[in-house]
Amino acid sequence: MDLEIIPGAAPWSHDGGPVGVLCLHGFTGNPTSMRPVAETFAAAGYSVELPRLPGHGTTVADMMTTGFADWSGEAAAALARLQARTERVVVAGLSMGGLLTLWLGVHHPELAGLIAINPLTKPVDPEIIEMAEGMLAEGTTAIPGIGSDIADPDSSESSYLDTPIAPFVSLMRDGVTPIAERYGELKMPLLLINSVQDHVVDPSNADHLAETTGGPVERVVLERSFHVATLDYDRDLICERSLEFVERLVSS
Repeated sequence: MDLEIIPGAAPWSHDGGPVGVLCLHGFTGNPTSMRPVAETFAAAGYSVELPRLPGHGTTVADMMTTGFADWSGEAAAALARLQARTERVVVAGLSMGGLLTLWLGVHHPELAGLIAINPLTKPVDPEIIEMAEGMLAEGTTAIPGIGSDIADPDSSESSYLDTPIAPFVSLMRDGVTPIAERYGELKMPLLLINSVQDHVVDPSNADHLAETTGGPVERVVLERSFHVATLDYDRDLICERSLEFVERLVSS
Protein backbone atom coordinates (compact mmCIF):
# COMPACT_ATOMS: atom_id res chain seq x y z
CA MET A 1 0.00 0.00 0.00
CA ASP A 2 1.29 3.45 -0.90
CA LEU A 3 2.27 5.65 1.99
CA GLU A 4 0.49 8.94 2.52
CA ILE A 5 2.51 11.89 1.28
CA ILE A 6 3.01 14.92 3.53
CA PRO A 7 0.74 17.76 2.35
CA GLY A 8 2.51 19.75 -0.35
CA ALA A 9 5.31 17.19 -0.73
CA ALA A 10 4.07 15.54 -3.91
CA PRO A 11 6.27 15.74 -7.01
CA TRP A 12 5.41 18.49 -9.46
CA SER A 13 5.86 18.88 -13.19
CA HIS A 14 5.21 21.73 -15.60
CA ASP A 15 5.25 21.81 -19.38
CA GLY A 16 6.69 25.06 -20.69
CA GLY A 17 9.19 26.04 -23.33
CA PRO A 18 12.21 24.25 -24.82
CA VAL A 19 14.45 25.02 -21.82
CA GLY A 20 13.90 22.94 -18.70
CA VAL A 21 14.86 23.28 -15.07
CA LEU A 22 15.18 20.28 -12.74
CA CYS A 23 14.74 21.19 -9.06
CA LEU A 24 16.03 18.86 -6.32
CA HIS A 25 15.27 18.99 -2.59
CA GLY A 26 17.46 18.06 0.35
CA PHE A 27 18.07 15.19 2.78
CA THR A 28 15.01 14.42 4.98
CA GLY A 29 13.18 17.28 3.22
CA ASN A 30 10.73 17.16 0.34
CA PRO A 31 9.67 19.13 -2.76
CA THR A 32 8.12 21.94 -0.69
CA SER A 33 11.57 23.42 -0.06
CA MET A 34 12.21 23.89 -3.79
CA ARG A 35 8.65 24.74 -4.80
CA PRO A 36 9.23 28.55 -4.83
CA VAL A 37 12.15 28.10 -7.24
CA ALA A 38 10.23 25.64 -9.40
CA GLU A 39 7.18 27.90 -9.61
CA THR A 40 9.36 30.90 -10.49
CA PHE A 41 10.73 29.09 -13.52
CA ALA A 42 7.32 27.77 -14.52
CA ALA A 43 5.83 31.27 -14.37
CA ALA A 44 8.65 32.49 -16.63
CA GLY A 45 7.77 29.90 -19.28
CA TYR A 46 10.27 27.15 -18.54
CA SER A 47 9.53 23.43 -18.33
CA VAL A 48 10.07 22.09 -14.81
CA GLU A 49 10.51 18.80 -13.00
CA LEU A 50 10.38 18.77 -9.19
CA PRO A 51 10.65 15.12 -8.09
CA ARG A 52 10.06 13.67 -4.66
CA LEU A 53 13.16 11.63 -3.88
CA PRO A 54 12.56 8.06 -2.63
CA GLY A 55 11.83 7.80 1.10
CA HIS A 56 11.17 11.53 1.44
CA GLY A 57 7.91 13.33 2.09
CA THR A 58 6.26 10.33 3.75
CA THR A 59 7.70 8.82 6.95
CA VAL A 60 11.14 8.34 8.49
CA ALA A 61 10.49 4.59 8.47
CA ASP A 62 10.00 4.78 4.71
CA MET A 63 13.33 6.57 4.32
CA MET A 64 15.16 3.93 6.37
CA THR A 65 15.17 1.57 3.39
CA THR A 66 16.66 4.07 0.92
CA GLY A 67 20.13 5.34 0.09
CA PHE A 68 22.09 7.49 -2.33
CA ALA A 69 21.57 5.10 -5.25
CA ASP A 70 17.80 5.53 -4.88
CA TRP A 71 17.96 9.35 -4.71
CA SER A 72 20.45 9.74 -7.54
CA GLY A 73 18.45 7.23 -9.58
CA GLU A 74 15.28 9.29 -9.26
CA ALA A 75 17.19 12.51 -10.00
CA ALA A 76 18.55 10.90 -13.18
CA ALA A 77 15.08 9.64 -14.14
CA ALA A 78 13.59 13.11 -13.62
CA LEU A 79 16.35 14.58 -15.77
CA ALA A 80 15.57 12.07 -18.51
CA ARG A 81 11.88 12.99 -18.38
CA LEU A 82 12.76 16.66 -18.74
CA GLN A 83 15.32 16.12 -21.50
CA ALA A 84 12.74 14.14 -23.47
CA ARG A 85 10.61 17.27 -23.91
CA THR A 86 13.20 20.07 -23.93
CA GLU A 87 16.34 21.12 -25.80
CA ARG A 88 18.48 22.36 -22.88
CA VAL A 89 18.33 21.70 -19.13
CA VAL A 90 19.63 23.45 -16.04
CA VAL A 91 19.66 21.62 -12.68
CA ALA A 92 19.08 23.41 -9.37
CA GLY A 93 19.34 21.82 -5.93
CA LEU A 94 19.32 22.61 -2.22
CA SER A 95 21.67 20.87 0.26
CA MET A 96 21.74 17.18 -0.75
CA GLY A 97 19.87 18.37 -3.82
CA GLY A 98 22.92 20.52 -4.49
CA LEU A 99 25.13 17.45 -4.26
CA LEU A 100 22.81 15.62 -6.65
CA THR A 101 23.02 18.63 -8.97
CA LEU A 102 26.81 18.26 -9.06
CA TRP A 103 26.52 14.49 -9.46
CA LEU A 104 24.29 14.98 -12.49
CA GLY A 105 26.69 17.59 -13.85
CA VAL A 106 29.59 15.15 -13.70
CA HIS A 107 27.60 12.42 -15.42
CA HIS A 108 25.83 14.72 -17.90
CA PRO A 109 28.29 17.25 -19.35
CA GLU A 110 25.59 18.32 -21.80
CA LEU A 111 23.75 20.22 -19.05
CA ALA A 112 23.53 23.94 -19.77
CA GLY A 113 24.22 25.03 -16.19
CA LEU A 114 23.98 24.22 -12.49
CA ILE A 115 22.51 26.05 -9.50
CA ALA A 116 23.72 24.86 -6.10
CA ILE A 117 22.08 26.31 -2.96
CA ASN A 118 23.87 25.59 0.34
CA PRO A 119 25.23 22.43 -1.26
CA LEU A 120 26.80 19.51 0.55
CA THR A 121 30.16 19.03 -1.19
CA LYS A 122 32.77 17.84 1.32
CA PRO A 123 33.16 14.43 2.98
CA VAL A 124 32.72 14.49 6.73
CA ASP A 125 35.38 13.33 9.17
CA PRO A 126 35.66 9.51 9.02
CA GLU A 127 35.15 9.44 12.79
CA ILE A 128 31.61 10.71 12.29
CA ILE A 129 30.83 7.81 9.98
CA GLU A 130 32.38 5.37 12.44
CA MET A 131 30.29 6.85 15.24
CA ALA A 132 27.12 6.58 13.14
CA GLU A 133 27.87 2.96 12.30
CA GLY A 134 28.51 2.27 15.97
CA MET A 135 25.08 3.66 16.83
CA LEU A 136 23.51 1.43 14.20
CA ALA A 137 25.32 -1.59 15.63
CA GLU A 138 23.90 -0.74 19.05
CA GLY A 139 20.37 -0.56 17.67
CA THR A 140 19.92 3.21 17.30
CA THR A 141 18.35 3.91 13.93
CA ALA A 142 17.67 7.65 14.09
CA ILE A 143 18.79 10.86 15.79
CA PRO A 144 17.06 14.26 16.19
CA GLY A 145 16.33 15.91 12.86
CA ILE A 146 18.28 18.59 11.02
CA GLY A 147 15.36 20.12 9.14
CA SER A 148 13.75 23.55 9.18
CA ASP A 149 16.96 25.52 9.79
CA ILE A 150 15.24 28.81 8.92
CA ALA A 151 15.82 32.30 10.34
CA ASP A 152 12.34 33.59 9.48
CA PRO A 153 10.07 32.72 12.44
CA ASP A 154 7.03 32.83 10.17
CA SER A 155 8.36 30.09 7.91
CA SER A 156 9.00 26.38 8.46
CA GLU A 157 9.99 23.28 6.51
CA SER A 158 7.85 20.13 6.57
CA SER A 159 10.92 17.92 6.96
CA TYR A 160 11.25 14.84 9.14
CA LEU A 161 11.66 15.32 12.88
CA ASP A 162 14.30 12.58 12.94
CA THR A 163 17.37 11.86 10.84
CA PRO A 164 17.67 8.17 9.87
CA ILE A 165 21.26 7.07 10.43
CA ALA A 166 21.69 4.41 7.74
CA PRO A 167 20.61 6.76 4.91
CA PHE A 168 22.94 9.41 6.35
CA VAL A 169 25.86 6.97 6.14
CA SER A 170 24.90 6.19 2.54
CA LEU A 171 24.73 9.90 1.71
CA MET A 172 28.26 10.40 2.96
CA ARG A 173 29.88 7.15 1.85
CA ASP A 174 28.08 6.54 -1.46
CA GLY A 175 27.25 10.14 -2.35
CA VAL A 176 29.77 12.72 -1.21
CA THR A 177 33.00 10.72 -1.08
CA PRO A 178 33.02 9.36 -4.68
CA ILE A 179 32.06 12.69 -6.28
CA ALA A 180 34.11 15.08 -4.15
CA GLU A 181 37.24 14.62 -6.24
CA ARG A 182 35.45 15.13 -9.55
CA TYR A 183 34.24 18.74 -9.37
CA GLY A 184 37.04 19.74 -11.72
CA GLU A 185 35.19 17.82 -14.45
CA LEU A 186 32.33 20.32 -14.28
CA LYS A 187 32.78 22.75 -17.18
CA MET A 188 29.28 24.26 -17.38
CA PRO A 189 28.45 27.58 -15.64
CA LEU A 190 27.62 27.30 -11.94
CA LEU A 191 25.50 29.65 -9.83
CA LEU A 192 26.59 29.02 -6.24
CA ILE A 193 24.30 30.42 -3.53
CA ASN A 194 25.11 29.99 0.14
CA SER A 195 24.17 31.34 3.55
CA VAL A 196 26.72 32.93 5.86
CA GLN A 197 24.94 31.25 8.79
CA ASP A 198 24.15 27.61 8.06
CA HIS A 199 23.64 25.20 10.96
CA VAL A 200 23.35 22.09 8.76
CA VAL A 201 25.97 22.38 5.99
CA ASP A 202 29.03 24.42 6.88
CA PRO A 203 29.60 27.34 4.46
CA SER A 204 33.08 25.94 3.79
CA ASN A 205 31.32 23.42 1.54
CA ALA A 206 30.44 26.24 -0.85
CA ASP A 207 33.96 27.64 -0.70
CA HIS A 208 35.38 24.21 -1.51
CA LEU A 209 33.14 23.89 -4.56
CA ALA A 210 34.03 27.38 -5.79
CA GLU A 211 37.71 26.51 -5.55
CA THR A 212 37.52 23.12 -7.27
CA THR A 213 34.84 23.32 -9.99
CA GLY A 214 36.20 23.40 -13.52
CA GLY A 215 33.80 25.93 -15.02
CA PRO A 216 32.84 29.58 -14.45
CA VAL A 217 31.32 30.37 -11.06
CA GLU A 218 28.90 33.10 -10.06
CA ARG A 219 28.43 33.46 -6.30
CA VAL A 220 25.58 34.88 -4.25
CA VAL A 221 26.09 35.16 -0.49
CA LEU A 222 22.99 35.24 1.70
CA GLU A 223 23.28 37.39 4.81
CA ARG A 224 19.81 36.84 6.31
CA SER A 225 18.93 33.20 5.77
CA PHE A 226 19.93 29.88 7.35
CA HIS A 227 20.20 26.49 5.61
CA VAL A 228 16.73 26.17 4.06
CA ALA A 229 17.24 29.52 2.34
CA THR A 230 14.62 28.81 -0.33
CA LEU A 231 11.94 29.20 2.38
CA ASP A 232 13.74 31.92 4.33
CA TYR A 233 14.18 35.70 4.18
CA ASP A 234 16.22 35.50 0.95
CA ARG A 235 13.85 33.25 -0.97
CA ASP A 236 12.86 36.01 -3.41
CA LEU A 237 16.52 36.89 -4.02
CA ILE A 238 17.31 33.24 -4.74
CA CYS A 239 14.46 33.00 -7.23
CA GLU A 240 15.43 36.27 -8.92
CA ARG A 241 19.11 35.46 -9.25
CA SER A 242 18.40 31.90 -10.40
CA LEU A 243 16.03 33.14 -13.09
CA GLU A 244 18.52 35.80 -14.23
CA PHE A 245 21.26 33.15 -14.40
CA VAL A 246 19.22 30.82 -16.60
CA GLU A 247 17.99 33.63 -18.82
CA ARG A 248 21.60 34.65 -19.48
CA LEU A 249 22.46 31.03 -20.37
CA VAL A 250 19.54 30.80 -22.76
CA SER A 251 20.38 34.06 -24.51
CA SER A 252 24.09 33.29 -24.90
